[in-house]
Amino acid sequence: MRLPGRPVMRDFSRGTAHLSVNTATLRKQLTLPGIVEACAARGIPAICPWRDQVAAAGLDATARQIKDAGLVLSGYCRGGFFTAADAAGLKAALEDNRRAIDEAATLGAPCLVLVVGALPGALQGTPAYTDMRLARSQVVDGIAASLDYAKAAKMPLAIEPLHPMQAADRACVNTLEQALDICDALDPERTGALGVALDTYHVWWDPKLEAQIARAGKQRLTAYHICDWLNPTRDLLNDRGMMGDGVIELKKIRGWVEAVGYTGFAEVEIFSDRWWSLSAGEVLDTCIARYQTVA
Repeated sequence: MRLPGRPVMRDFSRGTAHLSVNTATLRKQLTLPGIVEACAARGIPAICPWRDQVAAAGLDATARQIKDAGLVLSGYCRGGFFTAADAAGLKAALEDNRRAIDEAATLGAPCLVLVVGALPGALQGTPAYTDMRLARSQVVDGIAASLDYAKAAKMPLAIEPLHPMQAADRACVNTLEQALDICDALDPERTGALGVALDTYHVWWDPKLEAQIARAGKQRLTAYHICDWLNPTRDLLNDRGMMGDGVIELKKIRGWVEAVGYTGFAEVEIFSDRWWSLSAGEVLDTCIARYQTVA
């Protein structure tokens, strides 16, 4: 029996009305135009494209194809990587984020997802410094410097906290609490200009997750990403699981998200050498089946 006052979770078992596919999920099988066609053919209503894929296909051509296919976006990946070793690098990062904001606006995205960056140079194996406090300070400064431009473009920014295993090289914001602290500092009025992208893969382990989702509320929860955490995980980047193949309590987390009023898409984002080795059709059909049963 449903408790009084507790919202009923959306029924995903019929259709695909709330399903989105992050285009990284099929980046090894198809170009972006092919992904758009494949999703539209299966009745998947939304995608979240990556900037490199859009650049390869052409920004204006991509915007036209998405519109003609009747799809919408659940987000745009990605802005961020604000940290740098010197002033020139910091300036270049801000300029790149402005370009990303403009691209997101052209595509009609509801938000620009921010993977904020960490120790500059760490992705290439040689960090320019190891001061995490400095990295986090540069991230806050970078988001603050981008916010007015994003507001003018009417493009919300969504901070995505990444799992601590990626704290050194990809994102020094690693919990939902950290991301919300930045939101509260830079957008205390909750204007809608700054929120979070909640990726279950990165935050499922957090003992404060339910409380921080409640803290975020509908105003801050800008995007919601799903996949699964495999046990064991064999690669720090490319071993995500299909929903239902791992240990994440996906329905429980979605219950917390929907309890605060989130009504947006459940966006499947899977970086996986295993799933990239299969046909695009098999991957999408499995995404739909798992969305309807375990997500």
